[in-house]
Amino acid sequence: MSKQAPLQIFSCTATRYLTTKICDSLGVGLGKSSCPVFADGEVEPCYEETIRGSHVFIVQSTRPPADNLLELLLMIDAAKRASAYKIIAVIPYFGYARQDRKDKPRVSIGAKLMADLLSAAGVNRIITMDLHADQIQGFFNVPVDHLYASSLFVPFISKMGLENLVIASPDVGGTKRANTYSKMLGTDMVICHKSRAKANVVDSMTLIGDVKNKDVIIVDDMIDTAGTISKAADLMMQKGANSVRAFAAHGVLSGNAYENIEKSALKEVYFTDSIPPRKESDKIKYITTAEAFGEAITRVYKNQSISSMYYS
Repeated sequence: MSKQAPLQIFSCTATRYLTTKICDSLGVGLGKSSCPVFADGEVEPCYEETIRGSHVFIVQSTRPPADNLLELLLMIDAAKRASAYKIIAVIPYFGYARQDRKDKPRVSIGAKLMADLLSAAGVNRIITMDLHADQIQGFFNVPVDHLYASSLFVPFISKMGLENLVIASPDVGGTKRANTYSKMLGTDMVICHKSRAKANVVDSMTLIGDVKNKDVIIVDDMIDTAGTISKAADLMMQKGANSVRAFAAHGVLSGNAYENIEKSALKEVYFTDSIPPRKESDKIKYITTAEAFGEAITRVYKNQSISSMYYS
């Protein structure tokens, strides 16, 4: 009987903090690699140990700048050329996922292009968490294991002891996600309906449902500028809510996001650590994904079911 190919985990530059925690959770060492940078900013990732015949897991969130995506692509290409047996990209935050369709003329479907680039580089499998839209899994020609932050957030919310809990969606597009949380927690759900003046700018917002005397938890896949989530929290407090908190898988937090959160009625905001914080905030807290990704990596390596992590 042939011996199973070894498992090796490597990190790109932007996600080394999380990869270290994943390796600690599995009790394995972080693979040795380097990423020299030329004077003009060009990167040249390199494996500093043999990976021939190995299951190579490369961890990197593809948030901007584009260098993060490019470094991951180069790491995949290097692994392919170094005769790795299988190359699995672990992408805690999949960037460009908001560009999942042509919502106006003459625009790119960026999420599909990202999938094509990863496939062209030579990836054999993707592990990611809370894609902006589920259909992005179909953009790939390789298997995609889609993990859910709800498996981390729901137990945490249950232990918070909020007696008058209600789940909220910050927009109509997030109703499916909010409905899942409300069913898991056995609570009611409300919806915010918004219209945008332009990208990242909310023009107006109305609330569908009752939040009076309720402790509201807004759930979303990501928070970018925090404009929508802050406006929703302020609106709910005006409608008589006791408190408003937010849970989102990915804390992109660009522009004035920190300032918007600090000035808003939000009591607390929780993210996973798919993206590292830019600075500290008393309102912002993080829940690690290390064990979830570690378990997924183990199951992929052993050819075990991923769905059984969520469904019995």
